[in-house]
Parts: sequence; C-alpha cells; structure tokens
Amino acid sequence: MTAEGSAGRVLVTGASGMLAHDLVPALRQAGWVVTAMDRNDLDVTDPAECVAAIDGHDLVVNAAAYTAVDDAETNEAAAFAVNAVGAANVARACSRTGARLVHVSTDYVFDGTATEPYAVDHPVAPRSAYGRTKAAGEWAVRALCPESWVVRTAWLYGAGGPNFVSTMLRLADERETLSVVDDQVGQPTWTVDLADLIVRLVEGDAPFGIHHGTSSGQTTWFGFARAIFELNGLDPERVLPTTTAAFPRPAPRPAWSVLSHHSLGQAGVATIRDWSEGMAAFSA
Repeated sequence: MTAEGSAGRVLVTGASGMLAHDLVPALRQAGWVVTAMDRNDLDVTDPAECVAAIDGHDLVVNAAAYTAVDDAETNEAAAFAVNAVGAANVARACSRTGARLVHVSTDYVFDGTATEPYAVDHPVAPRSAYGRTKAAGEWAVRALCPESWVVRTAWLYGAGGPNFVSTMLRLADERETLSVVDDQVGQPTWTVDLADLIVRLVEGDAPFGIHHGTSSGQTTWFGFARAIFELNGLDPERVLPTTTAAFPRPAPRPAWSVLSHHSLGQAGVATIRDWSEGMAAFSA
C-alpha cells in the first residue's frame, strides 16, 4: 500500500469501452486511485502523449482497442495504429516510467481450428486483420515491457456497450424466431468477471506473461442465445440453429475460441466461474 493508503495509482485507457465500464469501479473498490482516459483524452498512437499520461502511475490497464472486426478487413492500417502501434507506445511508456502493464487481447490471435483449449503458449496464427493487429500488439507489449500481463479474453458482454446479449434481446422484440450459429464454440465472459480477474491477477502478483481471461465451461452462440432467452423469460424454442456458412462476414470467425486457464491455476489465481453462472448473475 502507498503512503496515502491506496493500492496505488492506475491509468485505464479505453475508458469509454465496455470493459472499462466495470473495470474502473472494480479497481476503485480494491483501493486504487484511478485515472480513466478515453480516446478523446489520450491518443495512444502518439508516443509523447502516452508518456505524459502514464507518468506518475504505478499500473496501466490498456483497454484501448480497435475492435470493429469486420471493418478492420478494409481498414487494417487504422486497426494496426491502435492495436499494435498504440500498444507499443503504451508499453514503451510503462517501461520508461516504471509502471506495470495489463494489456487486454483476444482469442482472434489464434486460427480457431483447435479441438482442445488453447494454451497460453500455443502459436498464434490469426486469420483476420483484427487478429493480426492484436497479435502484433501482444508481441510489442511483451518485447517492450517485461513487467506486463497480457490477458486474452473472448465473447465479452456487459452493460457498458453493445454486445451479443443486448442484440439478442433487441431482435427478440423484432422477430418471432432467430437463427444463431451453432458451429462456433467459445466462453461467454461477463465484463464484471473479467474486471475482477484483472484485479486479482495484479494483486496476487501473478507471474508476468500471458494469461487467459474467459469464463469456465463452453457453449456455442446458439447455446448462449437460448440461455439469454431462458433467463429473460422468453421461449428458447424461438432460437434456431444455423451454420457459419449461412452468415458470411467480411472477417472469418474462429470455429473454436475455448482458451485454457492452466496458467491461472499455476499462479494460484482462481479462474472465472462457469459462463452460465456469470450469465445468470448478469441477467438477475
């Protein structure tokens, strides 16, 4: 603890995003003095701005990202500027000022063709522009700021932004039935649970390196949608299974987004609860 009685000073970038909506209060509840900056306050593509913003902080959580997966296919340079160059600037500034860094990444760094949970050291092989830029950001963070945690997440939802849950509930009001893909497998993860994990990673002094921040268990988008309907008092039989091929998108979607939590166990950090428990708590 610092002389002021706080856990320290932390800067959260991407403060207007869905994760930061729950991360900022979680950090404050844990005793951190939080500075929250969105892209209007801090341009992560500007190295000097990063140094000025990070100076005086003990920790940075870099949640700034270009997350428009389909748009990135035709705007890869813009995505790279934020996800790779921006991550490098933040990491370099952390090293210069002595701050530790948590960098939020994604399952899209993998090719999505596995049949068992991806280990943290599984070779990256992104198939989309978004995945390539995030993989480059991971590399920059690990190279430029050794005192860093890269936390990969996936299938994120929460109250702080547009997400699959809000989309399903909106469509439920507009349509009698919904067709949802049943051949993509992942781990729906509530931003509240991910925020809690990030706090516990830092405060538990987990080893620096890559960790996976997703819920336990697994389901498909179809299974996730049916759970959303059930928890909101809607008939799950209105949700119909379909295939990825029936819904072509500019960016390829991973068929398999299940991430291993083995590194958390090794670090003595409890994994996030089962996705169904998180979903029930979010819907309560």
